[in-house]
Amino acid sequence: MICKSRIALLLALAACSSIASAADLSLSVEIPQLPVAEYHRPYVAIWIEGPDQNIAANLALWYQVRGDHTKWLPDLRQWWRRGGRDLKVPVDGLTGATRPVGQHLLKFDAAQAPLASLKPGQYAVVVEAVREVGGREAVRIPFEWPIKAATRANTTGSKELGAVALSLNP
Repeated sequence: MICKSRIALLLALAACSSIASAADLSLSVEIPQLPVAEYHRPYVAIWIEGPDQNIAANLALWYQVRGDHTKWLPDLRQWWRRGGRDLKVPVDGLTGATRPVGQHLLKFDAAQAPLASLKPGQYAVVVEAVREVGGREAVRIPFEWPIKAATRANTTGSKELGAVALSLNP
Protein backbone atom coordinates (compact mmCIF):
# COMPACT_ATOMS: atom_id res chain seq x y z
CA MET A 1 0.00 0.00 0.00
CA ILE A 2 2.77 2.44 0.83
CA CYS A 3 4.36 1.81 -2.55
CA LYS A 4 1.08 2.49 -4.39
CA SER A 5 0.53 5.73 -2.50
CA ARG A 6 4.07 6.89 -3.31
CA ILE A 7 3.52 6.13 -6.98
CA ALA A 8 0.23 8.05 -6.90
CA LEU A 9 1.97 10.98 -5.22
CA LEU A 10 4.77 10.97 -7.81
CA LEU A 11 2.23 10.86 -10.65
CA ALA A 12 0.30 13.75 -9.11
CA LEU A 13 3.49 15.81 -8.73
CA ALA A 14 4.49 15.06 -12.32
CA ALA A 15 1.06 16.17 -13.56
CA CYS A 16 1.25 19.38 -11.53
CA SER A 17 4.73 20.20 -12.80
CA SER A 18 3.70 19.69 -16.42
CA ILE A 19 0.67 21.93 -15.89
CA ALA A 20 2.82 24.59 -14.23
CA SER A 21 5.32 24.57 -17.09
CA ALA A 22 2.73 24.77 -19.88
CA ALA A 23 2.80 27.99 -21.89
CA ASP A 24 -0.28 30.12 -21.64
CA LEU A 25 -1.94 33.35 -22.67
CA SER A 26 -4.07 35.15 -20.09
CA LEU A 27 -6.23 38.16 -20.79
CA SER A 28 -8.04 40.34 -18.30
CA VAL A 29 -10.85 42.48 -19.71
CA GLU A 30 -12.65 45.13 -17.69
CA ILE A 31 -16.23 46.11 -18.46
CA PRO A 32 -16.51 49.54 -16.79
CA GLN A 33 -19.45 50.96 -14.86
CA LEU A 34 -20.90 53.75 -16.99
CA PRO A 35 -22.94 56.66 -15.62
CA VAL A 36 -25.81 56.37 -18.12
CA ALA A 37 -29.58 56.29 -17.71
CA GLU A 38 -30.13 53.28 -20.00
CA TYR A 39 -27.40 50.67 -19.58
CA HIS A 40 -27.09 47.54 -21.71
CA ARG A 41 -24.28 45.03 -21.33
CA PRO A 42 -21.88 45.24 -24.26
CA TYR A 43 -21.37 42.66 -26.95
CA VAL A 44 -17.66 41.81 -26.95
CA ALA A 45 -15.49 40.00 -29.49
CA ILE A 46 -11.94 38.98 -28.58
CA TRP A 47 -9.58 37.61 -31.18
CA ILE A 48 -5.98 37.36 -32.30
CA GLU A 49 -5.17 39.09 -35.57
CA GLY A 50 -2.18 38.55 -37.77
CA PRO A 51 -0.09 41.19 -39.53
CA ASP A 52 -2.65 41.19 -42.38
CA GLN A 53 -5.31 42.18 -39.79
CA ASN A 54 -7.32 39.00 -40.48
CA ILE A 55 -8.50 36.81 -37.63
CA ALA A 56 -5.84 34.22 -36.77
CA ALA A 57 -7.87 32.84 -33.84
CA ASN A 58 -11.16 33.71 -32.16
CA LEU A 59 -10.84 33.71 -28.37
CA ALA A 60 -14.28 34.80 -27.11
CA LEU A 61 -17.59 36.22 -28.26
CA TRP A 62 -20.00 37.54 -25.66
CA TYR A 63 -23.52 38.40 -26.79
CA GLN A 64 -27.11 37.99 -25.63
CA VAL A 65 -27.63 34.30 -26.27
CA ARG A 66 -31.34 34.14 -25.36
CA GLY A 67 -33.59 34.72 -28.34
CA ASP A 68 -32.31 35.62 -31.78
CA HIS A 69 -29.82 38.33 -30.88
CA THR A 70 -27.21 37.20 -33.40
CA LYS A 71 -28.65 39.86 -35.72
CA TRP A 72 -26.70 42.44 -33.69
CA LEU A 73 -23.32 40.72 -34.13
CA PRO A 74 -22.52 42.83 -37.26
CA ASP A 75 -22.38 45.81 -34.89
CA LEU A 76 -19.01 44.40 -33.81
CA ARG A 77 -17.78 45.94 -37.06
CA GLN A 78 -14.08 45.08 -37.05
CA TRP A 79 -14.60 41.50 -35.91
CA TRP A 80 -17.51 41.00 -38.31
CA ARG A 81 -15.64 42.34 -41.36
CA ARG A 82 -12.46 40.41 -40.60
CA GLY A 83 -14.20 37.05 -40.42
CA GLY A 84 -16.95 37.03 -37.82
CA ARG A 85 -19.60 36.83 -40.52
CA ASP A 86 -18.22 33.40 -41.51
CA LEU A 87 -18.62 31.99 -37.99
CA LYS A 88 -21.69 29.86 -37.27
CA VAL A 89 -22.72 30.72 -33.71
CA PRO A 90 -23.00 29.46 -31.06
CA VAL A 91 -19.58 27.81 -30.84
CA ASP A 92 -18.85 25.66 -27.81
CA GLY A 93 -16.02 27.14 -25.75
CA LEU A 94 -16.04 30.42 -27.67
CA THR A 95 -19.45 32.06 -27.42
CA GLY A 96 -21.19 32.99 -24.22
CA ALA A 97 -23.51 35.45 -22.57
CA THR A 98 -22.69 39.12 -22.14
CA ARG A 99 -20.69 39.90 -19.01
CA PRO A 100 -21.58 42.30 -16.21
CA VAL A 101 -19.50 45.24 -15.04
CA GLY A 102 -16.16 44.09 -13.62
CA GLN A 103 -12.93 42.26 -14.48
CA HIS A 104 -13.13 39.08 -16.55
CA LEU A 105 -10.19 36.68 -16.92
CA LEU A 106 -9.66 34.42 -19.91
CA LYS A 107 -6.88 31.87 -19.97
CA PHE A 108 -5.67 29.78 -22.91
CA ASP A 109 -3.15 26.93 -23.04
CA ALA A 110 -0.64 27.35 -25.86
CA ALA A 111 -0.72 23.61 -26.59
CA GLN A 112 -4.48 23.58 -27.18
CA ALA A 113 -6.85 25.17 -29.69
CA PRO A 114 -7.01 27.92 -30.73
CA LEU A 115 -3.38 28.81 -29.90
CA ALA A 116 -1.80 25.52 -30.96
CA SER A 117 -2.29 26.36 -34.65
CA LEU A 118 -0.68 29.84 -34.51
CA LYS A 119 2.41 30.11 -36.69
CA PRO A 120 5.45 32.03 -35.41
CA GLY A 121 5.16 35.75 -35.98
CA GLN A 122 3.77 39.10 -34.87
CA TYR A 123 0.18 39.22 -33.67
CA ALA A 124 -2.19 41.42 -31.70
CA VAL A 125 -4.96 40.57 -29.27
CA VAL A 126 -7.99 42.67 -30.18
CA VAL A 127 -10.91 43.37 -27.87
CA GLU A 128 -13.92 45.06 -29.46
CA ALA A 129 -17.01 46.13 -27.55
CA VAL A 130 -20.27 47.67 -28.69
CA ARG A 131 -23.25 48.58 -26.57
CA GLU A 132 -26.87 49.30 -27.47
CA VAL A 133 -27.60 52.98 -26.84
CA GLY A 134 -23.88 53.34 -26.31
CA GLY A 135 -20.63 53.44 -28.13
CA ARG A 136 -18.16 51.24 -29.89
CA GLU A 137 -14.51 50.68 -29.05
CA ALA A 138 -11.64 48.40 -29.96
CA VAL A 139 -8.21 48.08 -28.33
CA ARG A 140 -5.14 46.16 -29.49
CA ILE A 141 -2.18 44.68 -27.67
CA PRO A 142 0.68 43.46 -29.91
CA PHE A 143 2.73 40.38 -29.03
CA GLU A 144 5.14 37.88 -30.57
CA TRP A 145 4.42 34.17 -30.97
CA PRO A 146 5.66 31.72 -29.80
CA ILE A 147 6.17 32.88 -26.24
CA LYS A 148 9.89 33.20 -25.53
CA ALA A 149 9.81 35.03 -22.21
CA ALA A 150 7.20 36.07 -19.69
CA THR A 151 5.56 39.18 -21.08
CA ARG A 152 2.94 41.54 -19.76
CA ALA A 153 1.29 44.35 -21.68
CA ASN A 154 -1.79 46.44 -21.10
CA THR A 155 -3.95 49.17 -22.48
CA THR A 156 -7.04 51.02 -21.38
CA GLY A 157 -10.17 51.79 -23.31
CA SER A 158 -11.67 55.23 -23.20
CA LYS A 159 -15.36 54.40 -22.76
CA GLU A 160 -16.78 50.95 -23.48
CA LEU A 161 -13.72 49.08 -22.22
CA GLY A 162 -11.65 49.60 -19.10
CA ALA A 163 -8.25 48.05 -18.42
CA VAL A 164 -7.21 45.23 -20.75
CA ALA A 165 -4.12 43.27 -19.70
CA LEU A 166 -2.29 40.54 -21.60
CA SER A 167 0.02 38.08 -19.86
CA LEU A 168 2.13 35.56 -21.78
CA ASN A 169 3.99 32.84 -19.89
CA PRO A 170 6.38 30.35 -21.53
